[in-house]
Amino acid sequence: MLYQTLRRTGVFLPLVLLALSFALSDRTVENIGDNVQIALPLAGLACAASGGTGARYVGRYVLMTAIFTATKRSLGDAPINIRPTGGGQGFPSAHTSAASFGATGLISTCLKENPTAQAVAILAAGFVGGSRIEARKHTIWQVMAGAILGWALQVAALGTIDRAARRLWDGTRRSVGGGIGRLRGTSEKTPPED
Repeated sequence: MLYQTLRRTGVFLPLVLLALSFALSDRTVENIGDNVQIALPLAGLACAASGGTGARYVGRYVLMTAIFTATKRSLGDAPINIRPTGGGQGFPSAHTSAASFGATGLISTCLKENPTAQAVAILAAGFVGGSRIEARKHTIWQVMAGAILGWALQVAALGTIDRAARRLWDGTRRSVGGGIGRLRGTSEKTPPED
């Protein structure tokens, strides 16, 4: 039911998130971008969870984080990894990866049938990338790589990662559910694994 509600009113979700991001920041481009790069993946997670694919979403997000972290560290002082202000670990832009990942998730779930809301999500992710360039935190190539990484991890066929995330999610839910049952004084039995 939540999923259907989000799909019907989907245009409002990104607009509300953008308005909140703007209202809760000190209105610099960098700070608004910081907030939007959190809001988009959270909105994507809400839509994925309401549609029954929350474990898949989280597993892919964790994989994305591992990829950009490893890439930033392994490139060291390579020119592509140097930020415009001179610091390292710039490739790819993690902010843009997260925003692109969230926007792609929204577009493929709750906003699937709403082109206006899809455009808002895409523009919001683009704003995050632009904010990183404007703040001189990343080059355009670092931002583009981040956008591609976030998008690719949403659309790629990653069956092994998805199954592993689902097993972990189910195992956690069973152990937490059994613990809740013990707290309530009921005896919930964990179903046997396949």
